Amino acid sequence: MGSGLSSFLGIYSAPAGPPVTGLGDLPESVVGPVLGYLNPQEICRVAALNRAFRAASSADFVWESKLPENYKSIISRVFADDDEFGSNLCKKDIYARLSRANSIDGDTKKVWLHKGTGKPCVLISFNGLTITGINDRRYWSRIPTEESRFHLVAYVQQIWWFEVSGEVEFPFAVGTYSLSFRLQLGRTGRRFGRRVCNCDRIHGWDRKPVRFQLTTSNGQKAVSECNLTSPGMWNLYHVGNFVVEDSKVPMKVKFSMMQIDCTHTKGGLCVDSVLICPK
Repeated sequence: MGSGLSSFLGIYSAPAGPPVTGLGDLPESVVGPVLGYLNPQEICRVAALNRAFRAASSADFVWESKLPENYKSIISRVFADDDEFGSNLCKKDIYARLSRANSIDGDTKKVWLHKGTGKPCVLISFNGLTITGINDRRYWSRIPTEESRFHLVAYVQQIWWFEVSGEVEFPFAVGTYSLSFRLQLGRTGRRFGRRVCNCDRIHGWDRKPVRFQLTTSNGQKAVSECNLTSPGMWNLYHVGNFVVEDSKVPMKVKFSMMQIDCTHTKGGLCVDSVLICPK
């Protein structure tokens, strides 16, 4: 689409010659359907061409085609406390609001539309998960950081029984979604303005793999196992995929990660969040 847009824009800057019909002469009824084939970033670019393109770029039918088919259900879920949301907004403004990282459920989750697909992404903070022993300061601590969208991560120093679980119910649009845990071995901070990572407490994760799993309300399941690696780097550990076939029914997804072999301790791990995004 990018190359097509370049060729399309090239018409507007063609060399001088005999009078021809230019882009400025095209009616909005013609321009609008053309914009429907462009992505949101390209629509914003061509809006700067002239008045006709600028007007067409705000047309409701153009932006409704960029919204997920169940966007009204998503609005109800994300802006449940705002009864007036959308009543005075055009579809372009609705798309812009949904494209931001909107906080829900007491700021334990963030929701936004994926730029490439227009389908919803859901990010779940560790504060929205069930973590064994999280309130016992002998094992766990909460660390402020700018490396998380929630500005806070959970850090396990040492523990025998490691288990993190959670669930989310959301009106996902039709499509395939991927679920991953965002984790980091080591505790990062700043020293003299530079990012540093303390890896002294990392232990136990190479002894046995961590088991990840998910289940959905319509019977889908996924299980995976892997050893945690790459100290000092945030990694997305893929749990599995699930498919949404009916956007009218909210999908409930349960997920977990565990390493509960009590023959050894493990520690030095930061737990940030769980990410669900379209594939």
